[in-house]
Amino acid sequence: MNSKLDPVQGIGIFGGTFDPVHFGHLRAAQEAREILALDDFRLMPAGTPPHRSKTMASAEHRLAMLQLAVSNYPGFRIDDREVRRKGNSYMVDTLAQIRAEEGDSVLVLIIGQDAANHLDSWHQWRRIFDLAHIAIMRRPNSSYSWSGELREQMQKRLAPGPQQLEGQAAGKVIPLEITQLAISSTGIRHQLGSGRSPRFLLPDEVIAYIQKNNLYQDAAGEVV
Repeated sequence: MNSKLDPVQGIGIFGGTFDPVHFGHLRAAQEAREILALDDFRLMPAGTPPHRSKTMASAEHRLAMLQLAVSNYPGFRIDDREVRRKGNSYMVDTLAQIRAEEGDSVLVLIIGQDAANHLDSWHQWRRIFDLAHIAIMRRPNSSYSWSGELREQMQKRLAPGPQQLEGQAAGKVIPLEITQLAISSTGIRHQLGSGRSPRFLLPDEVIAYIQKNNLYQDAAGEVV
């Protein structure tokens, strides 16, 4: 893992529902930021994610928890545009808006392996390649599961590493081998709903916020 690259002028987008944010999210974001060496790395909470029927906490609560989680880490910036925007949070719309703001800057969308395997279910997924590079976070030795047109698009754009991104605004796909911590937001919600402590799975400031606002109290029997 090479974290010694010179900073690249560009933007990384690390999105998610963060329901709630936990150390698995934060560790993955930190490693992606170091590997990509981008000078602008943004965590982006989804407002109304179209691939989920609902989130357990409101967008405003999820944003507040994320702000608390990264308040002491200046390398992260929070972009709240999807929370502020009404309607479904389609990533293609978000990327188009950022592209309009930033011109020909390097733009990298960072997603997990599972999301990458189903990218062709995303709204206007082909257009994403015109707007950004895609960095796929994956476990060491994990395999891709693509088929059809998605496989063709991914394979022809696959690049060996982040060095290939500099000077190109969009269109490449690169793998990021990162540490995958066995922590899930679903598991944390179940613990909270069952009256168990999730300490050491997420920041104490976030736990205090959850308790203060009585979040996830009925999550023990949730269906996800």
